Amino acid sequence: MPLGPMDDFLAHQTPDTFDHVYTSDRAFYDRYYFNCHSCSDEIFLITGMGQYPNLGVLDAFVTISVAEKHYCVRASRELGHDRLNTSVGPFGVEVVKGLETLRVTCTPNEWNLDFDLTWNGFVPAREEPVTYRRLGNRLTEHTVRFAQVGHWQGEINVGGKRFEVTPDRWKGARDHSWGVRPNTGEAEPPGVLANYRPEGEFGHFHNWIPMQFDDFMIKVYFDEDANGHRHMEEAVKVPKIGANEPTIHLGSPRHEITFKSGTREIAQTVLTFANTDLRIVGTPLRTNYLLGGSGYRADDHWGLGHHQGALAVEGLEWDLKDPDQFAQIQGLNEMLCRWELSTGEIGYGMHENVCFGIYHPYGFESLDAVAP
Repeated sequence: MPLGPMDDFLAHQTPDTFDHVYTSDRAFYDRYYFNCHSCSDEIFLITGMGQYPNLGVLDAFVTISVAEKHYCVRASRELGHDRLNTSVGPFGVEVVKGLETLRVTCTPNEWNLDFDLTWNGFVPAREEPVTYRRLGNRLTEHTVRFAQVGHWQGEINVGGKRFEVTPDRWKGARDHSWGVRPNTGEAEPPGVLANYRPEGEFGHFHNWIPMQFDDFMIKVYFDEDANGHRHMEEAVKVPKIGANEPTIHLGSPRHEITFKSGTREIAQTVLTFANTDLRIVGTPLRTNYLLGGSGYRADDHWGLGHHQGALAVEGLEWDLKDPDQFAQIQGLNEMLCRWELSTGEIGYGMHENVCFGIYHPYGFESLDAVAP
């Protein structure tokens, strides 16, 4: 158990050094996620970084949707014992002030995609309900996450164009999550667990929706199975930092979602709640197709936590006008939306959606079913 820089902080919670976590589960991870937009359909950037202590890997990515292109740069290295070293290839994350200010960078590289962005939180970081799931006798997911909306400042360069990022109109959301999560590292044989996910019966409907308004965040989160039975949910209104107001729990969220014909991509979202008459309508402005190179779905050699050797860096590009290329990156859709409240306020924020497998409530009765 070699010592690392974090071992000099008064922060230990186990008798082990910091390069060891509480479980030997290979799927343990610790990850940053950020998105950035200009409250318009012009550009949508998503970047993230993850550490996988039991796999010995650190990786990072950026995906950008702009014009008719989807760009990706990704990097991976062996983690080593210094978990304070949050850099890999061109990527870096610096915590300037915990829970408030972070700097996220991707230095110039051969793929002509780089950025230098500073994040400032607009609302207090919000801890979500713990996710805890078993499949058969195995604990497959046990994660904690906090989320926050905020403002950005800096610059983005992509596709030969420079974007000056100013906090008056550049906003976004971030999260930091950690714990045990499936689809981390190289795939294991399914074994007996395949009996609990029989082909043709499994479905996963995921929605993570942080919305930013002038004075508050509304955060909605719900996951459901193939029959619409809910695994977890959250719906809160969180005042901005410095406001002397309470967080309001809106009650169980209800959804009416319309999908684009021939796809499972959302065209409109309507949300209502058990404890209030508030109605929210979301209209997508631009979608970042996160499966395009990020690693959230493994391709022929790259996935979250996959060992790539001492260091590997890649750049990728898709033409969104090409139907075959477009089909390759569908599935985990990060939709920048304009959100309109029944009380008149207008805000912006992401609707992250996955509708995988069977989902009876919206008529997806087979793995390849799409909206009529």
